[in-house]
Amino acid sequence: MLRTDFSYDLPPELIAQAPLPERSAGRMLVLDRGTGAMADRRVRELPGFLAPGDLLVLNDTRVVAARIFGAKPSGGRVEILLERPVAQREALVHLRASKPIRGGLQISTPGGVLQVLARDDDLWRIRLPMPVLDFFERWGQVPLPPYIQRQASELDRQRYQTVFAREPGAVAAPTASLHFDEPLLAELQARGVGLAFVTLHVGAGTFQPVREDDLESHVMHAERATVGAATCEAVMRARAAGRRVIAAGTTVVRALESAALGASTPESRSEAPAPLRLESWSGETKLFIKPGFRFRAVDALLTNFHLPESTLLMLVCALAGRDAVLRAYRHAVEARYRFFSYGDAMLLTTGVSA
Repeated sequence: MLRTDFSYDLPPELIAQAPLPERSAGRMLVLDRGTGAMADRRVRELPGFLAPGDLLVLNDTRVVAARIFGAKPSGGRVEILLERPVAQREALVHLRASKPIRGGLQISTPGGVLQVLARDDDLWRIRLPMPVLDFFERWGQVPLPPYIQRQASELDRQRYQTVFAREPGAVAAPTASLHFDEPLLAELQARGVGLAFVTLHVGAGTFQPVREDDLESHVMHAERATVGAATCEAVMRARAAGRRVIAAGTTVVRALESAALGASTPESRSEAPAPLRLESWSGETKLFIKPGFRFRAVDALLTNFHLPESTLLMLVCALAGRDAVLRAYRHAVEARYRFFSYGDAMLLTTGVSA
């Protein structure tokens, strides 16, 4: 399976540069996983596609103000983008400068001097003058994705964050969840849809392109995730009752499926299907979900539109089929949907007649 198998043409003007005034006002392309039928709807219509007893699982990670700018002793500018903390005052970061970075370098920032300790693959390990998350929250900027061609504003501090964000640690938003506002959540609960939460701290690696042509050679970046006992029990109850588990975003899929596997290693495809059993799980996941993956925990998915040739698009194709998904993407382009983080949504489910 090749990276280019997941390519599609996207006019640049369809990349959303700002959020809509109302979170749940975005469009929603519904794709029937069984028949391939499509329907053009709105996110606020989501409750009509769910049934009492279904379980919607959301990611409660909170985005950190993860980008900060500093200077070398020579005066050269350095951009620092947090990937994840590794100790109270140490972190793995992406560093960008006009000239090569070296271990031992000291970088002056508005919050004090950072010391570059060593390289770690594509990342750098640094030491900060105060606890990692406190430092970035106080001195950093909202880390908008590279395809948003503007500076972050005060609006982004509110809108590049979900309304239920509570566990700080992400450097990119779980974007499917940006569509949820309080009225939509209340309507879902009034319909009898259960809500549960996982935590997956989205890393900056989510924007890194797949560089290998052969997908079997691609190594996923690590992201920290936690699936608690209450969520595990809610998933198993829904399944036992014959109800669906709907993931709000690819991050939720990776967290739940990592918990179902019990580790972040690839699954054994020869295993015979068995009743789902989940236990609370926490750790780093490098799970790469691509066509051929057997889903254990997730039945349906609400997600945004993803970059061509990205691992996120590959995950969506694994759930609904590559041909059907790419056909839906072509429809979305023709219908002028808004793409990527601040863009519209796509629901992959069964039955589009709501």
